[in-house]
Amino acid sequence: MKSDDSKDSFYEELVYLFEHFPRYHMKSLLGDFNVNVGGENIFKLTIGNESLHQDSNANGVRIVNFVTSENLVKRTMFPPRNIHKYTWTS
Repeated sequence: MKSDDSKDSFYEELVYLFEHFPRYHMKSLLGDFNVNVGGENIFKLTIGNESLHQDSNANGVRIVNFVTSENLVKRTMFPPRNIHKYTWTS
């Protein structure tokens, strides 16, 4: 498991990269961030109504904060079924 310091530096680098892209380019962020973003009301404007988890973990809060700070939106146009909301469970 990564330390908070390495996560902080990763997100600082992401902010730096996103700030140096021209504003008119479409930006996509893809990756395995080990997040659980829950269905808490505070996150509904950012992620919408579709969430597999009830509660967010610390990584989920980090990614939602990043997405919000960069004016990005994490949404889907087609509400997925629950079996399509994740790909692997240990």
